[in-house]
Amino acid sequence: KRQVLDAAWDLGIRYYDAARSYGRAENFLASWLQSRAIDPDSVTVGSKWGYTYTADWNVTAEHHEIKEHSLPVLTRQISESLGLIGSYLNLYQIHSATLESGVLDNSAVLSELARLRDNGLAIGLSVSGPAQSETLLRAMAIEFDGRPLFTAVQATWNLLAQEAGETLRQAHEAGVGIIIKEALANGRLTARNQDPAFMPQRNLLDGAARSLDTTIDAVALAAVLAQPWVDVALSGAANVGHIKSNVESLQVSPNSWLDELLESLREDPEEYWQTRSALDWN
Repeated sequence: KRQVLDAAWDLGIRYYDAARSYGRAENFLASWLQSRAIDPDSVTVGSKWGYTYTADWNVTAEHHEIKEHSLPVLTRQISESLGLIGSYLNLYQIHSATLESGVLDNSAVLSELARLRDNGLAIGLSVSGPAQSETLLRAMAIEFDGRPLFTAVQATWNLLAQEAGETLRQAHEAGVGIIIKEALANGRLTARNQDPAFMPQRNLLDGAARSLDTTIDAVALAAVLAQPWVDVALSGAANVGHIKSNVESLQVSPNSWLDELLESLREDPEEYWQTRSALDWN
């Protein structure tokens, strides 16, 4: 898969995202950065802590990853991340922070994150689910030494899931970097989605793509990038064709199609997250 990273680099992409629980993602990314002798100052690398990968490449494993937002896990995983990525690591994020996990009330964890911040790492969090706005607002209120602890957030926003938009706008205006994940709704906003129940929405996407002489995924990503509060949109490309198609979004100019899609494709948050939870992740 180094070809995907090579293609991304050649196309001008300079942000790369990993996590401790994404199998050997950090190892792979580090080996690519080092083998290409990429200057750490020319790239931004983010990773995440809080989940431990346990599947050992077995897709039928009972548990693929275990979530634990404790100080011992943070201490272990930041050591592992720095050992692999080293000077390339710029941003360290709590992986899928929620109000229920208690991580945003864990003084020991927050103090250690503040120490990492003071040593030069930007600290962020990823949020998910219907309550991602509430989680983000709670995180934005946390300060150490008179400064916000969290300066970046990775959140879900796409044509189907728009509920967090206003909160993300507020966060952006407050100086928080906004990274959008699941811009393609885990494949639902791509040509691979052949679900008969989605065909009315698919027809709208197809029409927009035809009128713009581009692909469905490029339209969906362009809708994300058109939001003035978005700083980075993650691609998630699995092959070179995907990344090239995704990057076409940069050539798509918002016009009358955008408002129609935003209005017509928006799903109820509970419906969206229920559908997401039922997707086949293997």
